[in-house]
Parts: sequence; structure tokens; C-alpha cells
Amino acid sequence: MAQQHLDPPTSSVAGTAPRTPAPLDEGGAPIGDALAGYLRAQATEFLRSLRQHRETGATASGAGESGDAARSLRRSARRISGSLHTFRPLLDADWSEGMRPELAWLSGTLAREHAYAARLERLLGALNRLSGTAALPAQAGRTPAAAPKAGHLTIGAAKAGALLDRQLTLARTRAHSAALQALGSSRFHAVADSVAVLASEVPLAPAADTTDLRPLAAAAQDRLTDAVTALPLVVAGHPYNAEALVHGLSADTAPQPQDAPWHQVRLLLRLHRYASEALHQGECPVDVRLLGAGKALNRHRDAAEAASAAASAARTPRIAPATAYALGVLHADQRHEVEAARFAFQQAWQKEAVRTP
Repeated sequence: MAQQHLDPPTSSVAGTAPRTPAPLDEGGAPIGDALAGYLRAQATEFLRSLRQHRETGATASGAGESGDAARSLRRSARRISGSLHTFRPLLDADWSEGMRPELAWLSGTLAREHAYAARLERLLGALNRLSGTAALPAQAGRTPAAAPKAGHLTIGAAKAGALLDRQLTLARTRAHSAALQALGSSRFHAVADSVAVLASEVPLAPAADTTDLRPLAAAAQDRLTDAVTALPLVVAGHPYNAEALVHGLSADTAPQPQDAPWHQVRLLLRLHRYASEALHQGECPVDVRLLGAGKALNRHRDAAEAASAAASAARTPRIAPATAYALGVLHADQRHEVEAARFAFQQAWQKEAVRTP
């Protein structure tokens, strides 16, 4: 890739440059130039993170600076994509619709390796807690150590941990390879080209110069509020929802049907937060209520995906009954975590009214 794609504008390379107030119209409302400033800042951060990631010589969710750069790269891509979605009437339609799926592809590809690693760590930690052991074989150098004597899930948990380690490590390795291929592909180079252009020139629609951003941001907030209203918060008011286990270990591998609306709320909450950042040029005041709700939804997503991984492992042919039992207990434990996260979200959401941007 050309060097211009790796170097952000020199004014902000040495650190975070002082932010200028968002452009306002005569009535004091943020207009299209404020959106352009936010998008340029995110594009600059994207390019800075890309350069740092290349300099470290690693990929995706590796340790140290490379992992930090990859996370920063994903954050910038998500913010650009989210802003293109929320404020699409103010942007060139063809350019915006072409950029959004490419940024989503990049962010998703780079996130998978980290997600598999975090999922494995979560599941092995839960097995340790459930079995009362200090370390499973998969966490102790993958050696065939003698099974611990303590814990009611000892033997099954050790074998379940080894099975999960094999499956999720393989998935992580494949995600690592996919990320390497993505970062070297012509598709990624095209995305970097577009972001490099965005760092200096945002293709606004003609009407953006006089259009107030606040109604579009309010519409994003309304979509979030409507989605939350449709959630079964009455059910979430109970600490555990046994109905959520019905499809868990059945032969049906479809995603848990109760989870989809919650995942959608998590996405809409993120879009609402990005819209608020655009209005305030990234310096919007922290809404403690939304912060708590977002943490609960992240916990919900992580637990739901971990439960799905446990259920998938339990369907492995010819595994020992003790292993299947341990995986079933692990699945139930993670579904319990899902319900606890829903309860935490309900508690956070009902604290006070959503702050209007």
C-alpha cells in the first residue's frame, strides 16, 4: 500500500490535537461540517492505527501494541460505518452505501480472533469455577496431568476443557489466517484508499451545509428506545429464565431465538452513542445509565456466544458421558449469565430517562 495510506495528517500524528468546536448554523445547531469533522477525525485515527499495526508486524488480536492497534482500527471502522448509517441523508448516497459494508467486513474479520480467544478464556474460567479446580489441563500447558481430586465435575470438566481448547484454538487459528489474508487483500487496500480520502475530504450532500444533525441523532435514539420497549423486560426482571434452556442442547443448531432482539438493542445503543459523539465532536458527556446498559449488553453477547460454543462442543460425536454432562452444566451456567446480564440491563435502563442529545 502506498505510504500515504499509512500516515495520518501530520497535525495529529504526535498525539491528540486540540479539538475545535463543532461548526454551528446561525441558530447554534451542529450542521454537516460538524459531521465532516468527526468523520475526518475517525479516518485519521484509522490510518494512525493501521500504521502502528503494520509497524508491530503482527495481526488481529495479538498481544501488546499490535493488539491495541487492531482494537483501535476496529473502533474507528465501527464509528465511521455507524455514522454513515445514522447520517446517510447528509452524505453522498453511492459513496456511503459502498463504504458501509466494506467497513463492516473489515471490523468483523479483525474481531473474530480476539472473540475466540476471549470465549475460550471465559469458558475455561467457568469450568474451573464450576468444578472447583485451580487449573484444567488446557490451561496448564495442555499436558495430560492427572485429574484433580476435588470438585463434582472434575473428570468431565478436564475433558470438556480440552475439547473446547481444541475447537476454539482451531477457530482462532483460522480467524488469524483470515485476518492476515484480509489485511493483504486488494479489498482491504480499497478500503484504506477510501479512508485515506475521507481523512481530507468528506463527500457531503449539497444540503448538508444547512442541515441540523440533531433530528437524525434523535431518530437513532428513538430507534433504540423502541427496540428496548419491545424487549421482554418483565421476563428479564427475574434473575433466571428457564425457558431460555429449551433449545440449548437440542439437535437444532439455530441461534437462541430469545437473543436476537437483545443483540439488536446492543447495536442500536452503539449507533446512538456514535451519533452523540458526532454532535459533540467526540467529547460528549458520559451518560452513566447508557454506560451501564452497554456493559450489560456486552456481557449478554459474550455469555450467549459462550453458551452456544458449549452446546456445539456437546454435540461432538462419541464424547464420554461425563464430558457431555460437564458441557451441559457449562451451557446452563452461561445461559444463567445471559439472564443475569438481561436483569442488569433492565436495572440500568430503568434508572432514569434517556438523555436527549
